[in-house]
Amino acid sequence: MDKIKIKGGNQLKGEVTISGAKNAALEDLGAKCKSKQEKIKINCSKINKTEAEYELVRKMRASILVLGPLVARFGKAKVSLPGGCAIGARPVDMHLTGLEALGAKISIKHGYIEAQANRLKGTEIYFDIPTVTGTENLMMAATLAKGTTILKNSAREPEIVALSNALKLMGAKITGAGTSVIKIKGVNSLKPAKISVIPDRIEAGTFMVAAAATRGNILIKGCEPEHMSGIIDKLKQMGSSIEIKKNQIRVKGKKTIKNINIKTLPYPGFPTDMQAQFMVLMSLAKGNSMVNETIFENRFIHVNELKRMGADISISGPNNALVRGVKTLTGASVMASDLRASASLVIAGLVAQGTTIIHRVYHIDRGYDSIEKKLSNLGADIKRIK
Repeated sequence: MDKIKIKGGNQLKGEVTISGAKNAALEDLGAKCKSKQEKIKINCSKINKTEAEYELVRKMRASILVLGPLVARFGKAKVSLPGGCAIGARPVDMHLTGLEALGAKISIKHGYIEAQANRLKGTEIYFDIPTVTGTENLMMAATLAKGTTILKNSAREPEIVALSNALKLMGAKITGAGTSVIKIKGVNSLKPAKISVIPDRIEAGTFMVAAAATRGNILIKGCEPEHMSGIIDKLKQMGSSIEIKKNQIRVKGKKTIKNINIKTLPYPGFPTDMQAQFMVLMSLAKGNSMVNETIFENRFIHVNELKRMGADISISGPNNALVRGVKTLTGASVMASDLRASASLVIAGLVAQGTTIIHRVYHIDRGYDSIEKKLSNLGADIKRIK
């Protein structure tokens, strides 16, 4: 199993280009795919498989997103209950109740979700809480449903807008993406389209925090600043210098890092996927900082690993953490528990005195394209150990 080895203490300087958003580009079933450079050509015309097995779905919760499209296109689907990062319950109840409202018959047998419908029918669906994958799943299913579907209290993330734009290029009729109410008028079929994947705002945010933590100077290219207002505002409050241009952000870290408080919220609030990375920055700040995690109930798993590196963090209940700033972190052997925890440990390793070994780095590969190579190009002493 691969590990990442980091010798800390180097300031990060230079340029980095952000990859496409993990949550905006996902795989399909049985499609013919041809890749060339940064382009992928996907032919789904001959898909005849309607089952997503446990071995695939257990590795990535977002694989549940094949459920809605398969039911809409083929009238049936069998998808394993999802796995993924251990950051909270994240049930798929709203996916299933939404599909049932659209007319699908749902059953759960032997760890698999089975859904059937001759043709889905448009209806009005209300989400108890905004759910990104739930909104995406039902939006895709509704594109081929008969009649009009209205999704209320929908998620508003940029990835929702990106999916809506992609579906509209394919012939779907969708309005309201990016707001809490999305309206989909069903069509009989979709057509091929050329789609550009939006930049990954969490990858961009991770490099921004890395620049601030190492007191470096990084120009982050190929990003979308409008998607990152919460991250930008908090970095400014912590004393970082931020320069914004079209599709570019330059972050200059300062010697003194100021303490702040953050509360994770659905978009456009502060993203839960940046909480762990900011906790490293808070650990180096002057004074005490507070974190209030409102999205997932188990997203402080990284805290014990950061404490092994010298961070002073106390958890109060499942949702709050007090971070007391320390002068420095020290290298240690640590274990990655999930995708964003992995990123936080990488940042911690970059600023720590001595050497850090991060185990179970397969988590980080799900969300970051060659992160060790990009950081090495910025001056980090980092390498992957096979």
